[in-house]
Amino acid sequence: MSSHVYNVLFLCTGNSARSIMAEAVLNQLGAGKFRAYSAGSHPAGKVNPYALDLLRRNHFSVEGLRSKSWDEFSHSNAPAMDFILTLCDRAAGEVCPLWPGQPMSAHWGVEDPAEVEGTDEQKNRAFTSVFMTLRTRVALLVNLPIEKLDKLSLQSELHSIAKQRG
Repeated sequence: MSSHVYNVLFLCTGNSARSIMAEAVLNQLGAGKFRAYSAGSHPAGKVNPYALDLLRRNHFSVEGLRSKSWDEFSHSNAPAMDFILTLCDRAAGEVCPLWPGQPMSAHWGVEDPAEVEGTDEQKNRAFTSVFMTLRTRVALLVNLPIEKLDKLSLQSELHSIAKQRG
């Protein structure tokens, strides 16, 4: 068993909901094998309260979660990333900074629950749906035999995970 801890950066535009939830889920499910981070191209500056509530209700730690710019991860003193996963179309279509080490990347697009308007129940349903999808995808990532896959196979697996729903 490899002792390498894989760093994963989840990118979105606002870094207030989807990427935050993915970060929390991977940090818990991938403990010891993965270290997750999240950032946004245009961070909202705060984490969406629906995302925080959902994570807490599902027993995921929210400690240290904050909305931040992807610029934090493009500096020389930032952790080296093994994987970059975009979660929304706007961030996927933007020009990302150059990441040292050329990490593998994939697009795991999911709807933005923060854009849902309506009752609290409708908003909670939207957040729950996205959370379930992300939790399923993260579980698949955590269970990949990364050490046994070549780079091309691993890249293919990252893309195929995007097709999984919660």
